[in-house]
Formats: sequence, C-alpha cells, structure tokens
Amino acid sequence: MSSKKVVMVVDAQGGGLGKQLITAIRKALSDIDIQILAVGTNSTATGAMLKAGADEAATGENAARVASRKADVIIGPVGMVIADAMLGEITPMIACTIAQAAAKRIMIPFSSCDNYIAGVSDFSTGRLMAEAVQQLRIYLTEE
Repeated sequence: MSSKKVVMVVDAQGGGLGKQLITAIRKALSDIDIQILAVGTNSTATGAMLKAGADEAATGENAARVASRKADVIIGPVGMVIADAMLGEITPMIACTIAQAAAKRIMIPFSSCDNYIAGVSDFSTGRLMAEAVQQLRIYLTEE
C-alpha cells in the first residue's frame, strides 16, 4: 500500500465503543500504516478515543463533516447513519454526512435507541467488534 489510509472512528455518549474499536484496530492492524481519526459527538467520547490511541480527534457535527471528507473508511455503530440515534447525539446532519461520504462504511449492528436489527441478537459485543476489525483489514489490504 503506497499511501496511509485514514480510518475515521465515530462514537457518542461515553466513547466506550470507540475506545474499544481503536484499541482493537491498533492491536490487530499494527502491520498496516493507517491514521485513526476519532470523531465524538461530545468531548467525553472524543477524549476516550484519543486516550485509546487515535492520531487525531475532534468533536461535533462540523468535525464529522470535515473528517468524513478525509476518511477512506468510517467505522462505528450503525446508529451513526440514523438521525437522532444514540440518545439524540447523532444529528440529522451527522447521519447524512456519514451516509453520503465517499468512504467505505463498516457499521457495527447494535440494536439500541429503538432500532432493532434482526439477526444479530445472539452476537456478543466482542464478536461484533472482531468482525468489524476483520472487515477493515480485508478492505485495507485488498488494494
């Protein structure tokens, strides 16, 4: 791979999922040259992801818009493309920006915030995260 790929990680609320994702990505993909750009919907989420090893981090709606333009891959919970998800922290603008980004999206299918995703109720968070990281590896190494 000739140029560093930009992976945008999105999270809200306390940033726990984003923190776990970044930690897992750093561990599993240490052999791939990537830049992790964390975007939180609030400063707590952003701070948690930065502490987990994000290269850069920003907070809020405009940060999501700017980072989405730079990203090769956007990874986070499926709620990142659902307006008003994550207790309302995903604004319609954030959802639309991520949904329309030219980047590949890897969405972790959590059933929450009044959205039920059929077929994934038997999977643990760990299994869903491992699958997401595996898909990220496949995408980054195919080119």
